[in-house]
Amino acid sequence: MCAELKTIIQSLVISFAIHLIYIVGTMVVGYVKTRNYKPDIENNWENIKILQNEVAFGVVGSPLFFLFTFIGVALICGLIIISYGKIIG
Repeated sequence: MCAELKTIIQSLVISFAIHLIYIVGTMVVGYVKTRNYKPDIENNWENIKILQNEVAFGVVGSPLFFLFTFIGVALICGLIIISYGKIIG
């Protein structure tokens, strides 16, 4: 396998891992906050608010945004891998 293809594959895998960690981390934080939420009904009894009755987990965003960030992070990782190789080797 040529060195350029190896660098491209490494940068794509690193970009995928970074995006996966970000998405899973966001969902875990939301889940933990939801599980640990304790409403203060006693002190808010007199303050009437209309509350939302549905909860949604996940990320709302354009798929193109994730595509562009994926490609951008892969390019940055590729540059880092190439520069590291030139410095060390």
